[in-house]
Parts: sequence; C-alpha cells; structure tokens
Amino acid sequence: MVACGVLLLPIVGLAVLSALSRKPSNLGVVNGKLAPCPDSPNCVSTQAEDPGHRIEPIAFSGPPATGLARIKTIVAALPRTTIVTAGDDYLHVEFCSALFRFVDDVEFLIDASAGQIHFRSASRAGHGDLGVNRRRMEAIRAAFRQSE
Repeated sequence: MVACGVLLLPIVGLAVLSALSRKPSNLGVVNGKLAPCPDSPNCVSTQAEDPGHRIEPIAFSGPPATGLARIKTIVAALPRTTIVTAGDDYLHVEFCSALFRFVDDVEFLIDASAGQIHFRSASRAGHGDLGVNRRRMEAIRAAFRQSE
C-alpha cells in the first residue's frame, strides 16, 4: 500500500503542476523581439544568444502573409493545438501534451525584410522538457520546407 502511494506521488505532483500553470505575461512582441528564454532548458528561440536556447529561424520567400498562412496551416494540423492570437506578422499557439496536459507557448514573428520567421517555444511549467520544444520546432521547420 505504501509503495503504491510512493508511485502515485510524482504523478499527482505533475498533474498539480500542470493545473497550476498559467499563461505567461511576457508573450508578444516588444521592440521587434520576442521575449527571451528563461534560464531553464525548456525553451528555444531564434533570437536567443546562448547555444542552449538558440535555434535557427525559418527562411521564407514571397509575401509575409503567405509565410504566416503556411505556418498556421502546419500548426493547426498538429494534435492538441490552439491558435490563440493571429495577426499580420505574429502568431501565438498553445500546444498541450497528451498525458499531463502541460502547455507550451509557441510564438512566430515574421521578419519580412530578412525573409525569416522567428519563433520562441517555451514550456509553462517545470524546468526541463526532454527536448520537446526543440524537436517540435525542427519538425515545423521541416514541414514548412516540404510545403514549398
């Protein structure tokens, strides 16, 4: 009986952590930049300086609206995805994990002059993410290239 309780404790803890996580207040674009990643390893950003958080932006050609529309189509097709905000050059998407319903906030920002789509993907809760944010963003980049 005690062993069962010991096994359930981490599961209950993760469920509580998920339930208590809230949308960050630093989302959005300030002076043409997305928010910096926190010190924790559960975030990647094309605008990060340090190699642990840095990831390359998505290159695009053509009208910015077309690039953003392609990103929207790609993310909308992914499971447990909610498009929260969609503007002319900005997109905020929430991805929800299957098991504990952890939410990751993903933001996309079109840089028309550079022909790049910047993005930031960060977990709301916890410290690490086992590389989930980086893998997701690399998969979105690959899907974007394939949609050309």
